[in-house]
Amino acid sequence: MAVSRPGLIVAAPRSGAGKTTVALGLMRAFARRGLAVQPFKCGPDYIDSAFHTVAAGRPSCNLDTWAMSERTLAELVSRDAGSTDLAIVEGVMGLFDGAAGDGQAGRGSTADLAALLGWPVVLVLDVAGQTETAAAIATGCAGYRADVVVAGVILNNVASPRHLDLIAPAFARVGVRLFGAFGRDERLALPQRHLGLVQAVETAEIDRRLEHFADVIAAAVDLDGVRSCARASRLAMASATVDAAPVVSPPGQRIALAQDQAFSFIYPHLLARWREAGAEILPFSPLADQPPDAGCDVVWLPGGYPELHAGALAAANRFHDGLRALAARGVSIHGECGGYMVLGQGLVDQLGRRHAMSGLLALETSFAQRRLHLGYRRARLQRDCPLGAAGSEIFGHEFHFASVLSSGDEPLVECRDAAGEAVPEAGARRGAVSGTFFHFIDGQQT
Repeated sequence: MAVSRPGLIVAAPRSGAGKTTVALGLMRAFARRGLAVQPFKCGPDYIDSAFHTVAAGRPSCNLDTWAMSERTLAELVSRDAGSTDLAIVEGVMGLFDGAAGDGQAGRGSTADLAALLGWPVVLVLDVAGQTETAAAIATGCAGYRADVVVAGVILNNVASPRHLDLIAPAFARVGVRLFGAFGRDERLALPQRHLGLVQAVETAEIDRRLEHFADVIAAAVDLDGVRSCARASRLAMASATVDAAPVVSPPGQRIALAQDQAFSFIYPHLLARWREAGAEILPFSPLADQPPDAGCDVVWLPGGYPELHAGALAAANRFHDGLRALAARGVSIHGECGGYMVLGQGLVDQLGRRHAMSGLLALETSFAQRRLHLGYRRARLQRDCPLGAAGSEIFGHEFHFASVLSSGDEPLVECRDAAGEAVPEAGARRGAVSGTFFHFIDGQQT
């Protein structure tokens, strides 16, 4: 029987209420106490997870009820949280906000994950401009779903002690526990760019920033009270399939993986699964003009920010020559989102300058004509590729601002969104080279 240590979920009624600040502060504060803290991120997010890893000192992992099966979720919670003192999940969007349709284990909402795992919610409320209304919001969240437990509340943006005195009695009256409150502090903000936060590896003095987060949370919040509300995951404890063969097999035995500031978006659970299955990961940096290992049997180019480094990537001749040599030998090469764009003919940056890419696919993309593409993707493979065999169904997520100027290779997938509606994303394959705009998360549970 799988065993899980206690866990809890940090959520909020809306995006921008401060749940990232609170989650990071709790992770670092508990880690400073000597606890082994396992961080998780609800939903398809790379950037927050990287901050979690720095804050807690352990790799963060995504938990996504839309894209992942219950078996995958049980496997990840048991593997990652089983040997720790406390698991902390950062939620996504508002507590009950999810996709338009059901996925493998839910709609991707934080509430779906809380209900599935049985982990209680610590609700973060931004109370700027509010007093008793904050208690009404908390009461509404606590009573909206019987299978979701709101253990208590942390208040953000409290203007003054007087402001708190006007809020706290209402929480006592409705019986919602108040774990603590903190005020506005510009040092709790993290720098942002178009896809969200600036990446952890690019954030100046990240440890100093996280120490301040922990200082604020430790001073303002009842940490012992928060820890005492954590509960073991009933999903992991009930799962009898955790030790079964994984749903997703590695795409090869020796996987050359692009890893640098232009190629950083790959889900940690995929790398863990590949390694557990015996695959060898061979990192290389296209930005440093490193070619993929000539002895690899598959190349994987993750997403990231190629548009911010287009000039350097265009000039990386050893990298491109290495890709072309492997493609000529029939070695499988797959790119996701940014990696897919780099496999194309060219990339136009936001200033309208075109940069030649590897030319292994016909794709031509532009950031001068920005268009948001965002949402879950359910895809049926039309052809064999590193994502799986033709006919299999996979789940992923698309998030980018690139426009397609031209394409011309054979389509790789038939793709639908969370509501079941067809979307233009078809990916591409030419010989052993393939790519998609969406990021692969999990295979279909059978």
